[in-house]
Amino acid sequence: MKVITLPIVLALLILIGCNSNKPSGNAVDMKSKGKMQLKVDGYIAKPTTLINQITVSGSLLAFEEVALMSEMSGRVVMINLPEGKAVKKGTLLVKIYDEDLQANLSKLNAQLELQQKIYERQTELIKINGISQNDYDQTSLQVNMLKAEIDAQKSLIRKTEVLAPFDGVIGLKNISVGAQVNTTTQLATIRMDSKLKLDFSVPEKYSSEIKSGLDVKFSIYGDENQYDATVFATEGSIDATTRNIKVRALVNSKSDELVPGAFTNVQLSLGENKNAILIPTQAIIPQERNKSIVIAKGGKAHFVQVKTGVRKESMVEITDGINDGDTVITNGILFLKEGVKLSFSNFKKNK
Repeated sequence: MKVITLPIVLALLILIGCNSNKPSGNAVDMKSKGKMQLKVDGYIAKPTTLINQITVSGSLLAFEEVALMSEMSGRVVMINLPEGKAVKKGTLLVKIYDEDLQANLSKLNAQLELQQKIYERQTELIKINGISQNDYDQTSLQVNMLKAEIDAQKSLIRKTEVLAPFDGVIGLKNISVGAQVNTTTQLATIRMDSKLKLDFSVPEKYSSEIKSGLDVKFSIYGDENQYDATVFATEGSIDATTRNIKVRALVNSKSDELVPGAFTNVQLSLGENKNAILIPTQAIIPQERNKSIVIAKGGKAHFVQVKTGVRKESMVEITDGINDGDTVITNGILFLKEGVKLSFSNFKKNK
């Protein structure tokens, strides 16, 4: 019995000793409560100067550019399309065969000459009642009809000539002498090289800021230089698909690097706000319809809805929802709940 009882007594003594080392219920509660104080970083919101600047994509275009086409179908008998060379407005560029039209014009001129002589003689006869008024009116009508036919024939002849619509540079020609062309055949292109325009689009929320006379800067791919342009027109309405408004500017800079069709990055300065409040972008909690942030209020986490404005690389403007001096939580926000106690490991504020 003594041999059996001794191990049992030893086991009971060990069990009592282990229980005496366990913390009380209050101690467990205090420890769990201590874990609720999360270590976070805070950002003190202060007003700062914000230059509202955005960057969008754009394209360079010739100020004027058209595809040269003939108004009449026929055979090409003359070409004056100096590729890559400048031509003056009104220069004859392409001539279509028109000998049949010229022959018909000569016939009409001969008929008009005869009718005019008859009309002159009848004018003298009508004064002495040598002819009836009806015959005289018929001759006058014939003269006027022939003049109208001659004008129509001259118009057809003019349509066989393709003239330069403005001072510009001829592109690559697509025809040769003797080619049969119609009204859809593109003969060549002509573009004005003295001026360029810049087309780009901006989001609709900036549409009220885009005014005629606004100066913009742009750069092109592979060139670090900044070029200048001035807005002179907008589309006047917002595209329903992209929610953007199209803007057109006149390029003021001159450079051999600026060619029509070039891709550009356009920078627009849309004013200055000296009392803007900026916070780090990681502090924003995106939601389905709204955006919110977490601020420290009485040492506890408090969720508030905000409205955002201009975005920078790492900062975003808050237009509504916080005040000057509020402490914004910038890390661990996904693990925070309303009213949880906060413990700060770092504070930052805008410079």
